[in-house]
Amino acid sequence: MTAKNLLLRLLPLYPPFLGAGIRVKRLPEGWESSMRLSFLNRNFFGTHFGGSLYSMCDPFFVLILAERLGPGYVCWDKAATIRFLRPGRGRVRARFEIPLARSAEIQRDADSTGKTEPVFTTQVLDAQGRVVAEVEKLLYVRPLRPAAPGAEPA
Repeated sequence: MTAKNLLLRLLPLYPPFLGAGIRVKRLPEGWESSMRLSFLNRNFFGTHFGGSLYSMCDPFFVLILAERLGPGYVCWDKAATIRFLRPGRGRVRARFEIPLARSAEIQRDADSTGKTEPVFTTQVLDAQGRVVAEVEKLLYVRPLRPAAPGAEPA
């Protein structure tokens, strides 16, 4: 098992997720995270702490894309925005999926222009399916450049 595969298998045990009570589940084309309201993630007003809502959305798009593109590409989070639309109460959830065709398009763009900055959006939903927050992620993707002789690999 590679280090990357081990990381993906252990992701549900990531301390920030455990600390906030965030649960993650692998999907065929991505991930799903969920979190119930508890004293670990409750704010002053008795609703979900905004930082926990963002934490449950943070790593997934870059992980999906990095896994799909493989070791020949650099894939980083570049920026993120979260818009809080209503107080989060009870259990909330979010899904993170990138269609295979979109991954291939991103790879073609990176190969032809040297880099690309795709944008992904997801919604955090409450148990009734209402949107609690919208999260937008800007990623940075480029082909891995060969290292100069004697240099550290990027």
